[in-house]
Amino acid sequence: MKRYTLPAVAALGLAIAASSASADTVLRASHQFPGGQGDIRDEMVQLMARQVEEADVGLQIQVYPGQSLFRAGEQWGALVRGRLDMTLLPLDYASGRHPEFSATLMPGLVRNHEHAARLNDSEYMGMIKQVISDNGARVLADSWLAGGFASSEQCITSPDTVAGQNIRAAGPAFEQMLQAAGASIASMPSSEVYTAMQTGVLDAANTSSMSFVSFRLYEQVECLTEPGDFALWFMYEPVLISEQVWQGLTEEQQAVLMEAGEAAEAYFTAEAAAVDQKMVDVYRENGIEVVSMSEEDYNAWLDIARETSYKNFAENVPNGQAIIDAALAVE
Repeated sequence: MKRYTLPAVAALGLAIAASSASADTVLRASHQFPGGQGDIRDEMVQLMARQVEEADVGLQIQVYPGQSLFRAGEQWGALVRGRLDMTLLPLDYASGRHPEFSATLMPGLVRNHEHAARLNDSEYMGMIKQVISDNGARVLADSWLAGGFASSEQCITSPDTVAGQNIRAAGPAFEQMLQAAGASIASMPSSEVYTAMQTGVLDAANTSSMSFVSFRLYEQVECLTEPGDFALWFMYEPVLISEQVWQGLTEEQQAVLMEAGEAAEAYFTAEAAAVDQKMVDVYRENGIEVVSMSEEDYNAWLDIARETSYKNFAENVPNGQAIIDAALAVE
């Protein structure tokens, strides 16, 4: 009988463990946001990775933050073609391929965080998720981020305050509304806004509260418009998995992923409102003026949006009016 010394037994154990780990299915999860710096979207994906690993079902999630695997605009295409396993994605970034997704960044469509949570289980979101499913992806967790405006020129409140400013808008619906108010538009992901402001390409931007902090935009602006009581800007940013990849997992692994997604969504829901306050605190600490829109300002923007964004969406997007009506039906 072959005998093993203690060092040999230890080495054998390590080899078995390494072999077992290497046999795990590893899912690559990509997103554009800074990693390890407290961004709630990175934290959602990292939470899922920890929970999946702890479940010990032969599955791991390797997180690639900060566009280290795919650039922001490439993630949807890579996901639905099976080149990328998972992503946390501002869904409107894929509206060039699927214009229905513009309804997830429509001015004034979402009123507050509580309203966003109700939308997640509505007919409206069912219609959006059907488009996601039909095109090769699946939602593991929902998240809606509030946002605002920031400018190096002047505070943005009423529509006339954007006139003449070069502004980044996060998607077609906001671009149409802002352009009608007299702004010049530049399209880019939030991860490129800092450099564009630094080099003078942009005077202003609208993006999520979390991105305003994570990308340190307070270093480039003079005034921030917080979401406040009249948040014009809400964006849907779900955790997605490729349907091709999903179908290759065992039922046990699928169940663990769904449970991890539910935990990530619960974490986000508990933290979402605090993100807005964190943004306000960080900007004030850095000497940036912070303002809010009045109800009059908000309604003036909605009047423009209804004649531009809403109208164009209803007329030019398949099932567009039905999608808007379904969202407006949620109190």
